[in-house]
Amino acid sequence: MIALLFGVMYFMMIRPQQKRRREAEQMQSAIAPGDEVVTIGGLYGTVAGVDDETVLLEVAPGVQTRYARPAIARVVSKAEQVESTEPVSEDAETVKE
Repeated sequence: MIALLFGVMYFMMIRPQQKRRREAEQMQSAIAPGDEVVTIGGLYGTVAGVDDETVLLEVAPGVQTRYARPAIARVVSKAEQVESTEPVSEDAETVKE
């Protein structure tokens, strides 16, 4: 009976908590400059720089603060990856008939 109780406790409490912690660590390691984030204290900011252990947030124009990576609660919006493609001019295209 006690083993069954420990089994239920593991699947109902410990395993989901480990999954949430693993997801949070993955999110914190994927933070990149330009991402808009929220700290555990409720501060909104844009990531200006990333270090191994810290994140530099710009909370207002010209105001930057440094936080530990685990202090980031969630990512509000990811920075858009701009692809550098050259525009194709119409003169370069030739249609062979």
